Amino acid sequence: MQKKLIALAVAALASGAAFAQSNVQIYGAIDMGYSYRSDAMLKGVKSQSAIDSGLSDGNRLGFKGTEDLGNGVKALFTLEMGFLADTGVHDAFAGGDMFTRQAMVGLTGGFGTVVAGRLNNPQYSFLTAIDPFGEGTVGTYLNVVGNDVSSDLTVIPRLSNAVAYVSPSFSGFNVTAAYSSNGVAQDQVGGSDNNNRVYGILPRYTNGPLDVGLSYHRINFADATGLDDLRNWTVGGTYDLGMVKLAAFYADTRIDDAIAGAPDLKIKNWMVGATVPFGKHAVKLSYNTSKAKLDDLSGDSSQWAVGYNYSLSNRTSLYAAYATIDNDRSGSKTLVRGNVLNDASNSGGSYGQGYRDGLQFGMMHTF
Repeated sequence: MQKKLIALAVAALASGAAFAQSNVQIYGAIDMGYSYRSDAMLKGVKSQSAIDSGLSDGNRLGFKGTEDLGNGVKALFTLEMGFLADTGVHDAFAGGDMFTRQAMVGLTGGFGTVVAGRLNNPQYSFLTAIDPFGEGTVGTYLNVVGNDVSSDLTVIPRLSNAVAYVSPSFSGFNVTAAYSSNGVAQDQVGGSDNNNRVYGILPRYTNGPLDVGLSYHRINFADATGLDDLRNWTVGGTYDLGMVKLAAFYADTRIDDAIAGAPDLKIKNWMVGATVPFGKHAVKLSYNTSKAKLDDLSGDSSQWAVGYNYSLSNRTSLYAAYATIDNDRSGSKTLVRGNVLNDASNSGGSYGQGYRDGLQFGMMHTF
């Protein structure tokens, strides 16, 4: 009898602990695959073949949860780290430390949601939701938009030292606003002169098959960058017809030099894409362009991509993707120097060879 009472007591404690932790969720994704890259922009560079992780989406381990504070208000938090499954180390592209993918705390209720910490940039989240390839594989828009002459400033995936507000939805319409006192590093002494301040606002309308939005993204640069500010407008969306989901966006970026009278760098990007689902299968297509102009210099770049996904289950899928980039050799190649094929999660710049053709296939499991 005594043993039964002890067993019951232990079970009660265990169930109580589980209940206390029921508002905390552990989640993540593991992605592994094969990559082949060829046709490097640098002469004499051979093709590259590798077993990589995070090809279709970044590997991650996260914790998130809520606490009911009463009166319809909840506290919330998210802690998310990136890692490379092929080596087991932290993902240096995501910051190289612990919770560099996301680390935030906030409140949510009838007034909307307010969070602070390291957050996903509204503009980045919006574009990633539009592109059929999202933020991964060689087909991602980030090869053209994020790796152009703006040196990864046009699209910042995550903002450090940030606060954001997401309004309630009014018949499908809501607004996200974000501010960062230094988007890419720890706040520095010396005020705005030594910090890259980031502003973003995203009005968005989602109703049934339609999802459209208009993003404004601005950076006031620190003096040491030699730049004054960056202003980006992006309009885009998706429309799901059932048999095919159409996607498109257009982005206009202007980067001002800190030197008075220096010409502005102007970049125009646009993408059209489609996802064709049938049963457990899905075919994806996209076309991206980047047109840059600095005074009398100009350069163009375009990317074609095709992909295929097969869902083994709700959490496990197989994928393949091929893409090719064409840089306009008649213009100034320095204006499109960053347009290289890579997988966004592993930061293809680490390979440093500027491959133009890429093929990938692999498997992703989420939990």
